[in-house]
Amino acid sequence: MSEQDKQAGRARRAQVMGDAFVERAMSGLDAFSAPLQDWLNEHAWGSTWQREGIDLKTRSLCTCAMLAALGRSTELKGHVRGALNNGATAVEIREVLLHSAIYAGAPAAIEAFRAAREVLNELGIEIEEAR
Repeated sequence: MSEQDKQAGRARRAQVMGDAFVERAMSGLDAFSAPLQDWLNEHAWGSTWQREGIDLKTRSLCTCAMLAALGRSTELKGHVRGALNNGATAVEIREVLLHSAIYAGAPAAIEAFRAAREVLNELGIEIEEAR
């Protein structure tokens, strides 16, 4: 990989997660934490998130499901925003998280719903359909 891959990754990361998210992640880096952010920009965002085969919305929804299963609510919040940026609806996000409950368990799904609800509330997004 190259510096070009890192830059492409940073651009894709900003496209998905938003400029403010990337600026927060990249600000104040020191010699200890900078290599991780460089690695993420190069490999996660510069390689995997650049691949063809599935669109960004699908990639975002898959990421939300995996983070829900892993119980990583802080990262999930960022990726819920990313999924919305990539065209996912609140209903689609809800259904992905509900689906994850079957395979990851209710405690993981409950935590994921809390995290997603927090982001949706912050953004003023409501679901108005019946149960």
